[in-house]
Amino acid sequence: MRLAIVSDVHGNLEALDRVLEDIDRRAPDAVFCLGDFVGYGAAPNECIERLRPRIEGAVAGNHDLAACGRIRLGYFNPDAAEAARWTTRALTPEHLEYLRELPLAMSWRGACVVHASPAEPSEWHYVFTPNEAHHEMQHCHEPICFIGHSHVAGAFEIDGEFAPRRPESLVRMRPGMRYLVNVGSVGQPRDGDPRAAYLWWDTEASTLEHVRLEYDIAGAMARIRAAGLPAFLAERLRVGQ
Repeated sequence: MRLAIVSDVHGNLEALDRVLEDIDRRAPDAVFCLGDFVGYGAAPNECIERLRPRIEGAVAGNHDLAACGRIRLGYFNPDAAEAARWTTRALTPEHLEYLRELPLAMSWRGACVVHASPAEPSEWHYVFTPNEAHHEMQHCHEPICFIGHSHVAGAFEIDGEFAPRRPESLVRMRPGMRYLVNVGSVGQPRDGDPRAAYLWWDTEASTLEHVRLEYDIAGAMARIRAAGLPAFLAERLRVGQ
């Protein structure tokens, strides 16, 4: 199977359209979303409308649940909280209900899929280090787990007590190894690379490809400014931070 996995769209229509164009070109067997359809960006309804009919399933992100009132904004920074309140007002009732009903984690096509981490999906932990990756995979029954949340694309290869990071953009999976994979962010990368990110998983070739795509960043920034959202949310797109 050839599978596409997206995450952290964050209401960035310009980035999502570019990613969907590439996904359509590659014609996968299925597409999955790891959550955070909304938050930060200024096109939440449009992004849900574009993505929802194309995906086989999705899990909830923290910004999705904040927008529909399932979690509080107390731990959000001021810009994120302001964007969440704006998003709540902007979303249609249908889209609010869709986000409200998304599960936190599930098994999909032989993989664990969760927005933040498999150990405690509702606590929104970040996974940055080999030790964190090793700990999280102790709570995952599947041989591979796909996550988002940190907006930093990358893979960890778990071999017994070790979980080294695989830095290459095309990871060839080794027999007997387990993998925790951050698929990166479509709409707000934070790894210093401003290009939109998603993951291409070829189960027959046993490869994981971190795809990066140029998109209309200026257009996304202009949309955020026109909506009256915090200026920082536009500026960070330019630098991928």
